[in-house]
Amino acid sequence: MAPKLYIIIPCYNEEAVLPITAPMFLEKINALAASGKISGDSRVMFVNDGSRDRTWEIIEQLSKQDEHYIGICQSRNRGHQNAVLAGLMEAKDVCDITISIDCDGQDDINAMDEMVDAYLDGCEVVYGVRSSRETDTFFKRFTAQSFYKFLAVMGADVVYNHADYRLISAKVLKEFANFKEVNLFLRGMVPLVGFKSTSVSYSRAERIAGESHYPLKKMIGLAVDGITSLSVKPLQLIMTFGLVVAFISFIGCIWALVTALCGRAVSGWASMTCIICFVSGVQLICLGIIGEYIGKIYMETKQRPRYIISKRTWEE
Repeated sequence: MAPKLYIIIPCYNEEAVLPITAPMFLEKINALAASGKISGDSRVMFVNDGSRDRTWEIIEQLSKQDEHYIGICQSRNRGHQNAVLAGLMEAKDVCDITISIDCDGQDDINAMDEMVDAYLDGCEVVYGVRSSRETDTFFKRFTAQSFYKFLAVMGADVVYNHADYRLISAKVLKEFANFKEVNLFLRGMVPLVGFKSTSVSYSRAERIAGESHYPLKKMIGLAVDGITSLSVKPLQLIMTFGLVVAFISFIGCIWALVTALCGRAVSGWASMTCIICFVSGVQLICLGIIGEYIGKIYMETKQRPRYIISKRTWEE
């Protein structure tokens, strides 16, 4: 029997692009079903992430036009990662495989054919990996690639140049449901589940319409969540650096003591001021990093829900 596919599409203020990309996703579902690779009962699931425009109204209209369109609406905006998670958890009990993809049309939907083929060959997770970043600005390309390399140095198991375009089987999602983190970084969490996986390469295009909803502030926040959610290496580096500074300080104290006993005055207030300012600055940075981890622990202990679904198109 052909597997049932749910395409999970997070949407936030996408009224400009949704009418353009929705037919593309439907066409892909129909093409895959016609080829016999997936079931005709497959669906395109939109996840409205508390949009302030007409996004949810458009999703409701689409669901009335074709049964393959369905949608869920979050009670408020909770961020891209939580929106993707909401769709995955909603679909895991009613489908065989899911493919998460952004709504903007930048990810090549034709890569879904290769993803489904890889699943049929036995892979439970298939990562969509960008073959190039020619459509990105130099700044975004440099920061993104540096981020993936930095995560690797920090010991995080992430797929290089992979965002949130991936196929995940229902088997994997049922195990992934046991991960209860509030601070989500899905591209780093999915590899932790294990199972047989592979990747497919694709070219990323320009956004079809509308504006990007991932400014620099959100990208930095996602990077911080990724590092602090997947690795404790920054804390280990703090300890190592602290030991080095303490050793140097100990040598400095011995030098100052020997100099005083020999009758030579220790001069140079400027150098002492520089050293004090440097050490104080390092201490504040270290406290900031530790504080970030403590803040994450604080949020995790509250065990607040990661998403709340207020509406479903099939319940209306």
